[in-house]
Amino acid sequence: MSFENPKYEKNAIVQLTLDFSLCAIEYTETLEQEKKFVIARQLLKSSTSVGANVREAQNAESKFDFIHKMKVAMKELDETEYWLILCRKAKNYPDPLQLAEKLVPIRKILNKIISSAKIANSPIG
Repeated sequence: MSFENPKYEKNAIVQLTLDFSLCAIEYTETLEQEKKFVIARQLLKSSTSVGANVREAQNAESKFDFIHKMKVAMKELDETEYWLILCRKAKNYPDPLQLAEKLVPIRKILNKIISSAKIANSPIG
């Protein structure tokens, strides 16, 4: 028996961010094995927060609330990118390139969702 809500199964951004979170968990577990606890914890929080905010936006109380939650997801994505850049540039850290590349389609989709929602929410649109 699956406890996952079927209403999210065909939602591309929900699924992309869920998959990204799972990959981030694996990467942060590698960091923890190498005793890189501080960065692992920061990265785990921000990376999983992207998907949590996207999913929360699916139940927004208004269009404004939806846009706000998607913008928070984008902020968390930016923070995640920062931690991945640090890992990439730091000595003796495992290469996060595969994980970082997964941010590209998520960023594009979030930007499109936010801009489309803003247009739909404008007095003219």
